[in-house]
Amino acid sequence: MHLFCSPAFISFVAMPSFGQMTKTTIIYIAAVAFVLGVLVFVHEFGHYAVAKLCGVRVEVFSLGFGKRLWGFRRGDTDYRLSLLPVGGYVKMSGENPMEDRTGDPGEFMSHPRWQRFLIAIAGPAMNILLAICILTGLYMFHHDFEAYLRAPVDLVTVLPNSPAEKAGLQKGDRIIKVADVQNPTWQQFRNMEFISPNQPLDLTIQRGDQILNKTVIPNVKEPDKIGEMGVEHPQVVGSLEPDGPALAAGIQVNDVIESVDGKIVHDIPQMLEQLQASKDQPIHLTVLRDRKEVSLNLTPRVMQGKYRVGLRADLAEKLPFRAALAQSTKECEENSMLIFKLVGGMLRKKIPMESVSGPIGIMKISGEAAMIGPAPLFYIMAMISLNLAIFNLFPIPILDGGLILLLLIESVMRRDIKQEIKERIYQAAFVFLLLFAAVVIFNDVAKSFHHM
Repeated sequence: MHLFCSPAFISFVAMPSFGQMTKTTIIYIAAVAFVLGVLVFVHEFGHYAVAKLCGVRVEVFSLGFGKRLWGFRRGDTDYRLSLLPVGGYVKMSGENPMEDRTGDPGEFMSHPRWQRFLIAIAGPAMNILLAICILTGLYMFHHDFEAYLRAPVDLVTVLPNSPAEKAGLQKGDRIIKVADVQNPTWQQFRNMEFISPNQPLDLTIQRGDQILNKTVIPNVKEPDKIGEMGVEHPQVVGSLEPDGPALAAGIQVNDVIESVDGKIVHDIPQMLEQLQASKDQPIHLTVLRDRKEVSLNLTPRVMQGKYRVGLRADLAEKLPFRAALAQSTKECEENSMLIFKLVGGMLRKKIPMESVSGPIGIMKISGEAAMIGPAPLFYIMAMISLNLAIFNLFPIPILDGGLILLLLIESVMRRDIKQEIKERIYQAAFVFLLLFAAVVIFNDVAKSFHHM
């Protein structure tokens, strides 16, 4: 069975009203069925295709577990849909170490270790390739993101009595290093913050001409047990309407909106509310440009049915193929390293298990993305595909990584591990995965109740 581990980076939307519940539930179920169906198919197809190329007899290709609901047989393989849609599997002849070997050349164990290694790694490799392909497609055709995510970490708001304030961080500081990440963007900074609840996080900051080293211990934010140090991200201008008041007044892309009529702007929706109240009265806007304050006067006007000034905090981009491929590969690499850091923190008992999302969490995240639109859903699919690949590469028997580890050990030993030992290893691993699944699902349920 495939489980999914994912840093809890997705914000939660408000619970739907009773009248919306049925429609929302259908969308959530359809979204998770689509996401898991595609990811499991791609993963298992990787195993299946390489096994066929190597001459291994594939007996079953199943989407889902349990009772066979529908399918057909072609050659040696039974292609089926099964009752429990929580994963899938490919059953190869002689694959189970607890089965007796007959020496049939079509059996998995009759093939050399290098072929068995390729078969084992093909599933995770296909999921990684799928993640890269999805992100590349998104970046080539249409990709919306909040502009601040790629901006340098300039602190605009440090919350009172927060870990950040207690550590001595101030408005105007620029974080030029977080842990081992040099010149981080807000996205990289947030990622490191989230996986460091109650753990010292080393920062290097630039304050004017000074370079200072600080250590912050983020609080634990419920219910996901992620780290939170008490700094708000800036409202960075991502794009400007060509005929809007903001452009005419001299506002530029990458400006940071600091205040409207002396009131600090914490988010763009709050600013829009202020504009609806003041209507077409002139406003005084203060922005930060290259970390220096710039004052501007402008008059809102009705645009798209509301009083606006013609600026957006998000940015839409279309990249050429090579740039899109490079960006998607970089993002997959960074997220892979983040997953390893998350798991490493859990193994050292520095990061709580609540930081991991299981099947219920995956359904919630996929459903929320589907409610927004297809692009967010495909982005979430790419991230889950990457998580699935990394998780399956962990050296736990039953998972692909466990099989790879045993093959490497046998290659060093130059002989097979005894059948009895393999049986005990797989039995222990099966119990471990069942317990892990139970804990993750329990955490999902507990977090769901917390948000009700």
